[in-house]
Order: sequence, then structure tokens, then C-alpha cells
Amino acid sequence: MELVLKKSGSGFVYQSDNLDTILSGNLPEGLQLLATATQADETVFGADDGARLIALKRSVAGNNTPISTEVDVTAAAGVLTYRIDIERIETADMTGILSVITDISETRHRERILKTLLRELSHRSKNLLAIIQGIATQTARQALSLDYFLTKFRGRIQSLSYSQDLVTDSSWRGAYLFALTERQFSAYWPDSQRPISITGINAHLSPNATLHIGLALHELIVNSASYGAISAGLNSLTIDCFETILDENAAIELAWVEDLPPAATQREADEHTFARTVLERVVPVAIGGKAMYLTAPDRIEYRLTIPSREYEIINDDMMR
Repeated sequence: MELVLKKSGSGFVYQSDNLDTILSGNLPEGLQLLATATQADETVFGADDGARLIALKRSVAGNNTPISTEVDVTAAAGVLTYRIDIERIETADMTGILSVITDISETRHRERILKTLLRELSHRSKNLLAIIQGIATQTARQALSLDYFLTKFRGRIQSLSYSQDLVTDSSWRGAYLFALTERQFSAYWPDSQRPISITGINAHLSPNATLHIGLALHELIVNSASYGAISAGLNSLTIDCFETILDENAAIELAWVEDLPPAATQREADEHTFARTVLERVVPVAIGGKAMYLTAPDRIEYRLTIPSREYEIINDDMMR
């Protein structure tokens, strides 16, 4: 039996019905005292788990029904989990309690990681659905027709999808600001040589900041592609990111400055448009920052202050 258990990675302790140890073998490191110590279960597993194991063994001895349980043991390598299968053995030569002990630490560790990932996925999915619901509701409030709603809604959902792709590709760690900006621009200015200046700190944004700042960029880009510098093909749009202070704490500021062509018309200047709501209220509230959105006949300026909990500056070399 010991040879079979060695191949399976399990150890065993064989005890009399009075729980005196008769035989043991292949015990995992740290559990060898089960073979020799008086009141071995309490000595090795602690008073509470030890008392529980003794009660289970006595129950098996009394009713001859096998039982399985798990015990956690704190070791230098961390918390180890053992499955203990307890059954009564009756043969012509011996009668007693056999406990087979298997280290299942890796299995339980993987299960804990999976559960954590599933909880995180559920949490993020709910957040994403809430964002989509908000986009749908606000877009519908501004829609003058079904076609208008569908056009605007599809564009905003596509923008959200671009940002989500970056978050997913990074294993939910977020995205770099420059990559996010370039991805949002790609749908409206696919030319890789576009005359857009993106300068300053290429901060690594949190997943939450990535999604919401992506929405803000989308609204600015759509407006520019419809009536502003992008529509006129002008090199009059700059995006800069630099360090600043927010409520006496470190922060960064994202600054969009766009000089408009002479013939531009600002259809998005209405105080109650979804774009303005996103830029001035939704995004800064979602990231815990603040924003300023200024429109004039010849200029658009948007400044978003991002608190430090929503980004990392990983390497100063990542500045253009």
C-alpha cells in the first residue's frame, strides 16, 4: 500500500480504534509527527482542527462510514491544504482507522485564483453593462430620430469596445494613454501619418480610467471629425499630458486643445448634449477627477485632471 500511495503523492496513518498509531508512511513534510506524537492530530493541526479530526475518526470507528475532510496548515511556503480520507479497515489480521493524507494545495490555490478572476470578471461586466445602459439612456434623450440614435449609439459602443480590447489584451491591467488615444483616433483618422501631436506623459491608466477616458476622447474626436480640425484636415489639434496636483495630491492633466477652421460650426455646443454631459460630468465623476470644457467659435479646449489612483507613471522614457 505504501508504494501505491507514494506514486499517488499521498501519505497514510493507520490507527487502532482507540487512535493509537500502528503504522504510517509517506507522510508529507511537516506532518511526520503524526507517526509518533501523543495526541498527534492536535499537535500537528492545532487544537480546533485536531479535535475535529479526532471526532471524525471516532465517528468512523463507531458507524463504519468513510468521511473526507480538508485541513489547512500554515507552513513556510504559505498555507497548505490537505485532504484527509478516513475509513475503517477490517481484515482477518487487523482492525483500525486508516487516514490517507493528500496535499491538494495547488488545486485549491488554482480554484481560489479562478474564483477571484470570476468575481472580478462579474464585477467588471456589471460595470461595463452600467456604462452601456447610461450611454443608451443619454443617447436616447438627445435623439431626434431612430436613425440618429442608432448612429450615435453604435459609435459610442464601438468606442467602448476599442477601449475594452486594450484592457482585455493587458489582462485587465488597463492601457497606456497614447495607445488609447491612437486607438480612438483610428476609426476617424485611419492614416497612421495623421498630423496629431500627442505629447507628455504616456501614463498607464487603470481599467476604469481607460474605459471612461476612451469615451471622452471619442466625443472630442467625433466632434472634430464632424465640424473641427479633423474634418478640415488641419494640423491644429494637440493632446498633452503632464503632472499636476488635485486636492493636494499627485495627479496628471490631459489637455485637448483644438483650433477650429474658420468655417466650423459648433453643433455640439448646446449645454445639454450627451457629449458635454460625458466630458463635464460622467468621466470626471467616474474617475474621481475634475474637468473643464470650453468652446468658442475658433477653439475647443478640454482639460481632464486624473487622480493618481487611476494611473501609473511606469517609465519616464515613455514620454514623447
